[in-house]
Amino acid sequence: MNDPNEEIQKQKNWYGQNFKTVLNDFNVTSDSGLTSQEAQNRLLQFGPNQITSSGQRGALQLLIAQFSDFMILVLIAAAAISGYVGDATDAIVILVIVLLNAIIGFVQDYRAEKALEALRKMAASHARVRRDGQYQDIAAEQLVPGDIVFLEAGNIIPADLRLIETAELQIDEATLTGESLAINKNTHSLKNAVHALGDHLNMAFKGCVVTKGRGTGVCVATGMDSEFGKIAVLLNKEGGASDNKTPLQHRLARFGKHLSLIILLICGLIFTLGFLKGEPATLMFLTAVSLAVAAIPEALPAVITVSLAFGAKRMVKSNALIRRLPAVEALGSVTYICSDKTGTLTQNRMSMEEIYADNRLHKAFSTADNTDNSLWNSIGKVLALNNDVHTDADNKPLGDPTEIALYVAAQKAGYSKPDLQNTMPRIGEIPFTSERKRMTTLHSVEDTNNDTNTKVIAFSKGAPETIISFCSDMLTQGGITTLPAEQLQKAAEDLAKKGYRVLAIAYRQFDKKTMPLDMEITESTIENSMTFLALLALIDPPRKGAEESVSQCRSAGIIPVMITGDHPSTALAIAKRLGIANKDD
Repeated sequence: MNDPNEEIQKQKNWYGQNFKTVLNDFNVTSDSGLTSQEAQNRLLQFGPNQITSSGQRGALQLLIAQFSDFMILVLIAAAAISGYVGDATDAIVILVIVLLNAIIGFVQDYRAEKALEALRKMAASHARVRRDGQYQDIAAEQLVPGDIVFLEAGNIIPADLRLIETAELQIDEATLTGESLAINKNTHSLKNAVHALGDHLNMAFKGCVVTKGRGTGVCVATGMDSEFGKIAVLLNKEGGASDNKTPLQHRLARFGKHLSLIILLICGLIFTLGFLKGEPATLMFLTAVSLAVAAIPEALPAVITVSLAFGAKRMVKSNALIRRLPAVEALGSVTYICSDKTGTLTQNRMSMEEIYADNRLHKAFSTADNTDNSLWNSIGKVLALNNDVHTDADNKPLGDPTEIALYVAAQKAGYSKPDLQNTMPRIGEIPFTSERKRMTTLHSVEDTNNDTNTKVIAFSKGAPETIISFCSDMLTQGGITTLPAEQLQKAAEDLAKKGYRVLAIAYRQFDKKTMPLDMEITESTIENSMTFLALLALIDPPRKGAEESVSQCRSAGIIPVMITGDHPSTALAIAKRLGIANKDD
C-alpha cells in the first residue's frame, strides 16, 4: 500500500485547491504546525530540501574520467604492449604523457566542480517555521512538506509554498519565470486546472525573493520536487546522455578510430607478409607491435588538453566557468546564442528614465531640474514618500523594484525619504491592489503661516488611466491649469510603445475644513479632485557591456537571440537598444 504522504506529494495543482484543503491534506494546522517527530519522519521519507545534481562528480570520478577517451585507452594499451615486449623507454614516455594529460584535465575539472558547488550553495540557508506550536529558525535543508513557513521582505523562499496568508506580499520571480516586475501574491485558489507558472499567484517558489510585505505558506514541495528542482532534473539529463559530445570530441573520436584501424591493417599486413615469407611469427608480431606504437601520436591528447586548458584559463579571466575542457572548442562552432533578457541582457532592476510633466518630456529627474519650482518639488516629494521602501543595515533599499526605482530617483535629486518623513510623517494610506491599480499615502504638513493648523496632503501613484480619471486639474511650472486628459493619455501610450512601464502621480491638499480629524479615509473621500503632476517612464535598463557583446557576436557571424516573457513592445524596445533588432523589425 502506498504511503499517503507520497500520494500527497504527487499532487501538482496546489494552486487550484483552497488552502484549507491543502492544510488538511498534509494533516497540519497553521496555528501549531508539524510536531518535531512528524517533521523528522517526513525528512527521512522525502529527504533533505536540496537541489542535487547527477552530474556532480567527486575527485575520484573526475580522475577516472580523464582515462575514458578512446585515444587515451589506445595509448595505455600501446604502453602495456611496449613494456611487455621489453621497450621500457617507449612505455615510460607514453605513460608520462598520459598522466600529464590526466593531471591537467583533472585540475581544470576539479576547480570547475568546486566553483559550481559554491554556486549551488547560493540559496536560502535558513527558514522560519512553526513547529510544536512555536516559532523556530531551522536550516532550509531541514524543511519538509507540511511545514508552516513565514516570509518577509528580503527573504529567499526556501521551498515551494502554497500561501495561506498574505499582507501586501510581492515576490520577485525573475530567476524562475524571467518576469522583471515583482508579482502581487494572494491566497485565492485558481479555478482552471492548468495555469502557466507565472500565473500561480497563490504560490511562492523556491529560490525567489520576497520584495515587499509578508506572508505565510504551507510547504508543498522540497528539493528536487520543487519547480527549481524540476529544472535541475532537466539539466541532469545532459541532453539525453547518448549524444552529448562537442564537435572536437566527435572529430577526435572519428580520427582515433580511423587511425587505429589503418594502423592495425598495416601492421596486420606486415605481419602476414613476413609470416608468408617464412619469418618467425614472434619476430613479425614484435615488429608489427613496434610499428603500431611508433605510428600512434601519443602526444596528441596532451597537446589538445593543454591547448583547451589555456582557452579555459582565458575564459575564467572573463568570468566564464568551463566545467568540461572540450566545451571551450565548442564555442568556436556556435552559430546562435540564445539569452534570457531579464538579469542577463538587462540589469534586473527598474530605473526611471523619463518624466512627462508640464506638457513635455524630460530626462530622468535630477537636481538639474528647477527644485525651487513647486512642480518639481511636488514630484520629488511624491517619489520619496509614496512607497514602502526601507533600507537594510548596509543602507541598501529593499522593496518592490518599481518603488525602489522611484526612491532612488528621488534620492539622486536630493529628496531624502528619512528627512522628509520628519517633516511630513505618514498618517494614513489606501494600499495598492491589482483591482485599484494605485496607491495613496497621506502625510501631515505643518502650516508655516498658522501653527495651530496642520494640513494634510495626499500623494497618489498608479496606472495612468486610473490617476488621470480622478484628477480635475494639473500643476505646471506656471501654476494650476486645466487638465488635458486626452493629451496625457496619448503621451502615456507613446511611452508604453517605447517599452516603458508608465506610472502617473498626483496630489491633493486638505485643511481642517476639507478634511476633519474624524473623516474616514476611503477612496471616495480622498481620491478625487486631485491635481495631476507627471507621467513616469520606467524600464529595466540594458546591462553594461551587453550592447558591445551583441555587436561582437554579429561581427563573429553569430546571431544573438533574446528570450523573454515580457510584453512584446518592451522586448522589442530592449532588443533595439542592444542591436539585436533594428528599427524595421
